[in-house]
Amino acid sequence: MRFGLFIPQGWRLDLVNIPTANHWPLMRDLAAHADRGPWDSLWVYDHFHTVPVPTAEATHEAWSLMSAYAATTSRIKLGQMCTAMSYRNPVYLAKVAATADIISGGRVQMGIGGGWYEHEWRAYGYGFPSAGVRLARLDEGVQIMRDAWRDGKVSFDGKHYQVDGAIVAPKPLQDGGLPMWIAGGGEKVTLRIAAKYAQYTNFTSAPEGFVHKSQVLADHCRDVGSDYDAIVRSSNFHCVIGSSEADVEERIERIRAMQVAVADEKAVDMMLGTLTSPDAATGTPEQIVEKLTKMRDLGCEYAIMYFPEAAYDRDSIELFEREVIPALS
Repeated sequence: MRFGLFIPQGWRLDLVNIPTANHWPLMRDLAAHADRGPWDSLWVYDHFHTVPVPTAEATHEAWSLMSAYAATTSRIKLGQMCTAMSYRNPVYLAKVAATADIISGGRVQMGIGGGWYEHEWRAYGYGFPSAGVRLARLDEGVQIMRDAWRDGKVSFDGKHYQVDGAIVAPKPLQDGGLPMWIAGGGEKVTLRIAAKYAQYTNFTSAPEGFVHKSQVLADHCRDVGSDYDAIVRSSNFHCVIGSSEADVEERIERIRAMQVAVADEKAVDMMLGTLTSPDAATGTPEQIVEKLTKMRDLGCEYAIMYFPEAAYDRDSIELFEREVIPALS
């Protein structure tokens, strides 16, 4: 099993009480720590407004961070989980991503999905089209990016996007373009898009759901004639790790206290429920190894970890590095 690390960027209220001028140094230094360590990749979210509710708290923009991390790290892969297709014209996004890949020396991944956060869609003037439209744009946009990176020039006449001889030069450093991580578990459309174009998928960390989504993906691969075994399946895991169950509970309460100071208490409690759900990787090192071993045995080859206290306490990440990653790598 390989591991990715989410870097706090504010979206999940994970930079509360930290002065804005300190955000980038903190994020940069945590990325540098990951770059030196056992992590295969680092990740950011592509969102504009905080969850569980929109607040005035920071949410730093994903592709700006991609270029920044490209310039300040040297080894680690760089991804977004996941870029919303409709937020940027796809050939423009192909150009942005190619430039970031060149800055990084060929380390940028393309996490891409249909998008879902209605409040920020409407606030930024994108409207909020139906799921069918959002996913149709995803399908067309992935084709445009793939062709642009492969050929350096792309034309496309689709229902949602039209491109007429757009030049994307220079192309990414990675042969064939950036690896595609198609994120989402929609069974009729999203997983079919993944079967056609993805090198990686990202869907639920619930064991039963993971098995089911994997079978749906396999069925789509058979239908479209692609190699199911060549697609790496990944999941995201929220993680609070502690030396004891009491330590874990204290950490969660500290996280809660910071977040309820800036957001609705009921909404915060609902979001923090993801830390203690059966799908999370929360607990002692031994408990987390047991959870992730089960997922690995079900075919999850890649775990992307989110530590909600990362901006305040790096000890939990270091404990995970010492006692969990070696047991699963």
